Amino acid sequence: MEKNILGTSTVVQIGILVHDIEKTGHVYADFLGIDYPGWSWTGTREEAETEFRGQPSEARSKLMFFPVGGNLTIELIEPDNHPSTWREDLDKNGEGVHHIAFIVKGMKEIVMKLEKNGIPLIQKGEYTGGRYAYMDSNAQLKTLIELLEND
Repeated sequence: MEKNILGTSTVVQIGILVHDIEKTGHVYADFLGIDYPGWSWTGTREEAETEFRGQPSEARSKLMFFPVGGNLTIELIEPDNHPSTWREDLDKNGEGVHHIAFIVKGMKEIVMKLEKNGIPLIQKGEYTGGRYAYMDSNAQLKTLIELLEND
């Protein structure tokens, strides 16, 4: 595998899949000693342009974010039942860590480099102010990686 393929080694997010975001979110808030942050939905198919395994998907998730120091955030994810990496992994593996995320520049080029190194794209989409891509690095890194590119 190429060295420093992402151009960064700074983790900005740890994503955790859950069945009940409100219940788990209250536990995290109490554990961290912070206010309950509430959750929000990911964008609709029209807004997010979500694709899972190369096909359009109506998938959405409830998201909740906990800042835990520096630029690091813990993200809780409760997926709906439409096809997505979130739903697939929650059904297959249960609750727990889904991904680690990195902010990158030049998303398309990095996705191509990763794919050339045996790490395929499995889901991508847009969010207000940027885009994301989940890469299947389970064989190499034992978890997925998420690329985040902000405008």
